[in-house]
Amino acid sequence: MVEETEIHHFPDFNFAEGELLLIDKPYQWTSFDVVGKIRNSLKPQKLKVGHAGTLDPLATGLLIICTGKLTKQIDTYQAEEKEYTGTMVLGATTPSFDLETEIDQTFEIAHITSEQIYANCHQFIGNIEQYPPAHSAVKVNGERLYVKARLGEEVELKKRAVTVSTFEITRIALPEIDFRIICSKGTYIRSLISDFGKALNNGAYLSKLTRTRSGNFKLENAYQLPDLIAHLRKLREEQKASS
Repeated sequence: MVEETEIHHFPDFNFAEGELLLIDKPYQWTSFDVVGKIRNSLKPQKLKVGHAGTLDPLATGLLIICTGKLTKQIDTYQAEEKEYTGTMVLGATTPSFDLETEIDQTFEIAHITSEQIYANCHQFIGNIEQYPPAHSAVKVNGERLYVKARLGEEVELKKRAVTVSTFEITRIALPEIDFRIICSKGTYIRSLISDFGKALNNGAYLSKLTRTRSGNFKLENAYQLPDLIAHLRKLREEQKASS
Protein backbone atom coordinates (compact mmCIF):
# COMPACT_ATOMS: atom_id res chain seq x y z
CA MET A 1 0.00 0.00 0.00
CA VAL A 2 1.36 3.43 -0.94
CA GLU A 3 1.47 5.85 1.95
CA GLU A 4 0.01 9.30 1.37
CA THR A 5 3.33 10.91 2.23
CA GLU A 6 4.88 9.20 -0.79
CA ILE A 7 2.61 10.92 -3.31
CA HIS A 8 2.70 14.55 -2.17
CA HIS A 9 5.17 15.41 -4.93
CA PHE A 10 2.61 14.91 -7.71
CA PRO A 11 1.54 18.14 -9.46
CA ASP A 12 -1.98 19.16 -10.46
CA PHE A 13 -2.33 17.15 -13.65
CA ASN A 14 -4.34 18.26 -16.69
CA PHE A 15 -4.44 15.06 -18.70
CA ALA A 16 -6.84 16.32 -21.37
CA GLU A 17 -4.67 19.31 -22.27
CA GLY A 18 -1.67 17.03 -22.18
CA GLU A 19 0.78 15.65 -19.66
CA LEU A 20 4.25 14.20 -20.15
CA LEU A 21 4.83 11.46 -17.60
CA LEU A 22 8.24 9.94 -16.92
CA ILE A 23 7.79 6.35 -15.77
CA ASP A 24 10.32 3.83 -14.48
CA LYS A 25 9.01 0.81 -16.42
CA PRO A 26 8.83 -2.30 -14.25
CA TYR A 27 10.61 -5.53 -15.21
CA GLN A 28 8.55 -7.88 -17.41
CA TRP A 29 5.98 -5.21 -18.25
CA THR A 30 5.56 -4.28 -21.92
CA SER A 31 5.45 -0.61 -22.83
CA PHE A 32 1.82 -1.14 -23.88
CA ASP A 33 1.07 -2.65 -20.44
CA VAL A 34 2.13 0.64 -18.88
CA VAL A 35 0.06 2.70 -21.34
CA GLY A 36 -2.98 0.51 -20.66
CA LYS A 37 -2.58 0.72 -16.89
CA ILE A 38 -2.43 4.52 -16.97
CA ARG A 39 -5.33 4.78 -19.44
CA ASN A 40 -7.50 2.56 -17.23
CA SER A 41 -6.58 4.62 -14.18
CA LEU A 42 -7.83 7.77 -15.92
CA LYS A 43 -11.30 6.36 -16.61
CA PRO A 44 -14.03 7.50 -17.01
CA GLN A 45 -12.06 10.10 -18.97
CA LYS A 46 -11.58 8.93 -22.54
CA LEU A 47 -8.12 10.22 -23.31
CA LYS A 48 -5.40 9.41 -25.77
CA VAL A 49 -2.39 7.87 -24.03
CA GLY A 50 0.80 6.76 -25.79
CA HIS A 51 4.47 6.11 -25.20
CA ALA A 52 7.50 7.65 -26.90
CA GLY A 53 9.85 4.73 -27.49
CA THR A 54 9.33 1.04 -26.78
CA LEU A 55 11.23 -0.77 -24.04
CA ASP A 56 11.48 -4.56 -24.23
CA PRO A 57 9.60 -6.43 -21.46
CA LEU A 58 12.87 -7.57 -19.85
CA ALA A 59 14.26 -4.02 -19.85
CA THR A 60 13.55 -1.43 -17.17
CA GLY A 61 13.96 2.30 -16.95
CA LEU A 62 12.71 5.50 -18.50
CA LEU A 63 9.49 5.31 -20.48
CA ILE A 64 7.97 8.59 -21.66
CA ILE A 65 4.16 8.61 -21.59
CA CYS A 66 2.10 11.36 -23.25
CA THR A 67 -1.59 12.07 -22.69
CA GLY A 68 -4.25 14.16 -24.41
CA LYS A 69 -3.09 16.79 -26.88
CA LEU A 70 0.56 16.06 -26.06
CA THR A 71 0.33 12.70 -27.88
CA LYS A 72 0.80 14.72 -31.09
CA GLN A 73 4.41 15.30 -30.01
CA ILE A 74 5.27 11.63 -29.42
CA ASP A 75 7.34 11.38 -32.62
CA THR A 76 9.44 14.37 -31.49
CA TYR A 77 10.22 12.81 -28.10
CA GLN A 78 10.80 9.39 -29.66
CA ALA A 79 13.47 10.79 -32.00
CA GLU A 80 15.71 11.91 -29.13
CA GLU A 81 19.05 10.32 -28.23
CA LYS A 82 18.89 7.49 -25.68
CA GLU A 83 21.25 6.34 -22.91
CA TYR A 84 21.34 2.82 -21.47
CA THR A 85 23.24 0.87 -18.85
CA GLY A 86 23.23 -2.90 -18.72
CA THR A 87 24.98 -6.23 -18.46
CA MET A 88 25.95 -8.74 -21.12
CA VAL A 89 27.02 -12.34 -20.64
CA LEU A 90 29.98 -13.40 -22.75
CA GLY A 91 30.46 -16.96 -23.91
CA ALA A 92 26.92 -17.88 -24.88
CA THR A 93 24.09 -16.92 -27.23
CA THR A 94 20.30 -17.08 -27.20
CA PRO A 95 17.90 -16.83 -30.18
CA SER A 96 16.34 -13.66 -28.77
CA PHE A 97 19.75 -12.13 -27.84
CA ASP A 98 18.50 -11.83 -24.23
CA LEU A 99 16.98 -13.91 -21.41
CA GLU A 100 13.62 -14.37 -23.14
CA THR A 101 14.88 -17.61 -24.72
CA GLU A 102 17.21 -20.37 -23.56
CA ILE A 103 20.94 -20.56 -24.35
CA ASP A 104 21.48 -22.30 -27.69
CA GLN A 105 25.28 -22.14 -28.00
CA THR A 106 28.27 -21.77 -25.66
CA PHE A 107 31.88 -20.65 -26.21
CA GLU A 108 35.16 -20.80 -24.32
CA ILE A 109 36.11 -17.39 -22.87
CA ALA A 110 39.25 -18.14 -20.82
CA HIS A 111 41.49 -16.71 -23.56
CA ILE A 112 39.65 -13.38 -23.85
CA THR A 113 41.42 -10.47 -22.14
CA SER A 114 40.11 -7.21 -20.75
CA GLU A 115 42.19 -5.38 -23.35
CA GLN A 116 40.37 -7.23 -26.14
CA ILE A 117 37.01 -6.39 -24.62
CA TYR A 118 37.78 -2.67 -24.31
CA ALA A 119 39.22 -2.52 -27.82
CA ASN A 120 36.22 -4.34 -29.25
CA CYS A 121 33.94 -1.40 -28.43
CA HIS A 122 35.58 0.98 -30.90
CA GLN A 123 34.18 -0.66 -34.05
CA PHE A 124 30.64 -0.13 -32.77
CA ILE A 125 30.98 3.62 -32.24
CA GLY A 126 29.73 5.93 -34.99
CA ASN A 127 27.29 5.26 -37.81
CA ILE A 128 26.74 1.51 -37.99
CA GLU A 129 24.24 -0.96 -39.44
CA GLN A 130 22.52 -3.70 -37.49
CA TYR A 131 19.82 -6.33 -37.95
CA PRO A 132 16.84 -6.12 -35.58
CA PRO A 133 16.41 -9.21 -33.39
CA ALA A 134 14.08 -11.88 -34.79
CA HIS A 135 12.30 -11.68 -31.41
CA SER A 136 11.34 -8.00 -31.66
CA ALA A 137 8.29 -5.79 -32.22
CA VAL A 138 9.40 -4.77 -35.73
CA LYS A 139 6.62 -5.39 -38.24
CA VAL A 140 7.12 -7.36 -41.47
CA ASN A 141 4.10 -7.46 -43.77
CA GLY A 142 1.96 -6.16 -40.92
CA GLU A 143 2.98 -8.83 -38.39
CA ARG A 144 5.35 -8.49 -35.43
CA LEU A 145 8.63 -10.36 -35.84
CA TYR A 146 8.36 -11.97 -32.40
CA VAL A 147 5.06 -13.60 -33.43
CA LYS A 148 6.72 -15.18 -36.46
CA ALA A 149 9.77 -16.18 -34.40
CA ARG A 150 7.64 -17.94 -31.78
CA LEU A 151 5.89 -19.85 -34.58
CA GLY A 152 9.26 -20.94 -35.94
CA GLU A 153 8.80 -18.99 -39.17
CA GLU A 154 11.92 -17.63 -40.90
CA VAL A 155 11.90 -13.97 -41.88
CA GLU A 156 14.37 -12.08 -44.05
CA LEU A 157 15.67 -9.28 -41.86
CA LYS A 158 16.87 -5.96 -43.24
CA LYS A 159 19.75 -3.96 -41.79
CA ARG A 160 19.05 -0.60 -40.18
CA ALA A 161 21.36 2.38 -39.93
CA VAL A 162 21.84 3.66 -36.37
CA THR A 163 24.34 5.86 -34.55
CA VAL A 164 26.23 4.93 -31.38
CA SER A 165 28.06 7.89 -29.83
CA THR A 166 29.25 6.12 -26.65
CA PHE A 167 29.99 2.46 -25.91
CA GLU A 168 31.75 2.25 -22.56
CA ILE A 169 32.70 -0.84 -20.57
CA THR A 170 32.14 -0.10 -16.87
CA ARG A 171 32.83 -3.51 -15.27
CA ILE A 172 34.39 -6.79 -16.33
CA ALA A 173 33.71 -9.86 -14.17
CA LEU A 174 33.57 -12.60 -16.77
CA PRO A 175 31.32 -13.91 -17.99
CA GLU A 176 29.51 -10.67 -17.08
CA ILE A 177 30.40 -7.33 -18.62
CA ASP A 178 28.66 -4.08 -17.63
CA PHE A 179 28.33 -1.27 -20.16
CA ARG A 180 26.95 2.21 -20.85
CA ILE A 181 25.69 3.11 -24.33
CA ILE A 182 24.44 6.38 -25.84
CA CYS A 183 22.73 5.90 -29.18
CA SER A 184 20.16 7.09 -31.67
CA LYS A 185 16.49 6.21 -31.91
CA GLY A 186 15.90 2.70 -33.22
CA THR A 187 19.10 1.14 -31.88
CA TYR A 188 18.61 -2.42 -30.67
CA ILE A 189 20.94 -2.94 -27.72
CA ARG A 190 20.32 -6.70 -27.92
CA SER A 191 21.60 -6.73 -31.50
CA LEU A 192 24.58 -4.59 -30.53
CA ILE A 193 25.53 -7.05 -27.78
CA SER A 194 25.11 -10.03 -30.11
CA ASP A 195 27.36 -8.36 -32.67
CA PHE A 196 29.84 -7.52 -29.91
CA GLY A 197 30.19 -11.22 -29.14
CA LYS A 198 30.56 -12.16 -32.80
CA ALA A 199 33.33 -9.57 -33.24
CA LEU A 200 35.30 -11.44 -30.56
CA ASN A 201 34.71 -14.70 -32.46
CA ASN A 202 32.56 -15.64 -29.52
CA GLY A 203 29.00 -15.16 -28.31
CA ALA A 204 27.17 -12.72 -26.05
CA TYR A 205 23.63 -12.02 -24.93
CA LEU A 206 21.94 -9.26 -22.96
CA SER A 207 21.06 -10.13 -19.36
CA LYS A 208 20.08 -6.71 -17.99
CA LEU A 209 19.14 -3.36 -19.52
CA THR A 210 17.99 -0.02 -18.12
CA ARG A 211 17.20 3.12 -20.09
CA THR A 212 18.62 5.97 -18.03
CA ARG A 213 17.93 8.91 -20.33
CA SER A 214 15.91 9.96 -23.38
CA GLY A 215 16.82 13.38 -24.72
CA ASN A 216 16.92 15.69 -21.70
CA PHE A 217 14.66 13.47 -19.62
CA LYS A 218 16.35 11.35 -16.95
CA LEU A 219 15.34 8.19 -15.11
CA GLU A 220 16.11 9.80 -11.75
CA ASN A 221 13.11 12.09 -12.29
CA ALA A 222 10.70 9.29 -13.21
CA TYR A 223 7.67 8.16 -11.23
CA GLN A 224 7.42 4.65 -9.87
CA LEU A 225 4.39 3.20 -11.62
CA PRO A 226 2.63 1.87 -8.46
CA ASP A 227 2.94 5.31 -6.84
CA LEU A 228 1.48 7.10 -9.87
CA ILE A 229 -1.40 4.63 -10.22
CA ALA A 230 -2.22 4.97 -6.51
CA HIS A 231 -2.29 8.75 -6.91
CA LEU A 232 -4.55 8.60 -9.98
CA ARG A 233 -6.97 6.28 -8.19
CA LYS A 234 -7.00 8.60 -5.21
CA LEU A 235 -7.88 11.53 -7.48
CA ARG A 236 -10.66 9.50 -9.10
CA GLU A 237 -12.16 8.62 -5.72
CA GLU A 238 -12.02 12.27 -4.63
CA GLN A 239 -13.81 13.33 -7.83
CA LYS A 240 -16.52 10.72 -7.25
CA ALA A 241 -17.01 11.89 -3.67
CA SER A 242 -17.37 15.54 -4.72
CA SER A 243 -19.80 14.88 -7.60
